[in-house]
Amino acid sequence: MENILEIKDLHVSFDTYGGEVQAVRGVNLELKKGETLAIVGESGSGKSVTSKTIMRLLPKPAARIKSGEIWFNGKDLTKLSEKEMQKIRGSEISMIFQDPMTSLNPTMSIGKQIMEGLRKHQKLGKQEALQRAIELLDLVGIPNPEARVKQYPHQFSGGMRQRVVIAIALACNPKVLIADEPTTALDVTIQAQILDLMKDLQNKMQTSIILITHDLGVVANMAQRVAVMYGGKIVETGTVDEIFYRPKHPYTWGLLSSMPRLHSKTDELLAIPGTPPDLSNPPKGCPFAPRCPHAMKVCVEYMPDYTTLSETQKTACWLLDERAPKVEPPEIIAVGGAGK
Repeated sequence: MENILEIKDLHVSFDTYGGEVQAVRGVNLELKKGETLAIVGESGSGKSVTSKTIMRLLPKPAARIKSGEIWFNGKDLTKLSEKEMQKIRGSEISMIFQDPMTSLNPTMSIGKQIMEGLRKHQKLGKQEALQRAIELLDLVGIPNPEARVKQYPHQFSGGMRQRVVIAIALACNPKVLIADEPTTALDVTIQAQILDLMKDLQNKMQTSIILITHDLGVVANMAQRVAVMYGGKIVETGTVDEIFYRPKHPYTWGLLSSMPRLHSKTDELLAIPGTPPDLSNPPKGCPFAPRCPHAMKVCVEYMPDYTTLSETQKTACWLLDERAPKVEPPEIIAVGGAGK
């Protein structure tokens, strides 16, 4: 399948009073047409920074792209001017942010906020844009869209506001949709509705989705491929089945082991001991080594290369070296079943 987006050796840093923070350190990713790619990892692993870099929405002047390429439609997005990026944002690449209340302008009607992108990118007239806004509200499941299009964000519930944010993101039929923790602020019932809506809209519109999340249950229901991120690096990639049932990186084992289990014999939740690395002084070797129960001397000294395990699965871990001791992964209860 053809790649619609490709990230090559991306490095992103923030200049702070405490020095340079290397938030993203050599990320390589591909997104294929029509697929959902989930990027998972703890807070501070670089997931949101990577997604905002694609959109070129990093805070200035603190953040900067040190090196790397982001290829989309034959263009390297890192080389485009702000004016050129404005033509791509919203029309070809859109983003759904975590909190729908802060994503919407409280002083503008819902209709005007949806119409804004339609009029700018698709050059629709006022009446035509209004009619399209009503159609989009109907598409994302908002009842009585003719009346609701005139209302303001405070008149909508949290779940309805997130539906509006999705309608705005999809207004210009983007080729890529980036969803940054799209259900974090919602309760479980509304979360399920929003995820079902995103899957349904993807099937209808064939949009490629990058899903940023720490919720592995969401990943199991939504994604075809998964990239596990830690310490600003991608440590493992694979299909959902490979990551849930045949993971090879100890950090992925830790994430899966810390998931709540329905039929667990104990109420205790497992946790990965320790804390993520300080990226103002990043480690020389594997970033997970200080927290890894299987870490060797080489893990601390050198970052491992990727080992290709299949056409779709790659893992950066010294345990896969033929000279390393054999380590059995823990018993992992995956979503929907058990596996090792």
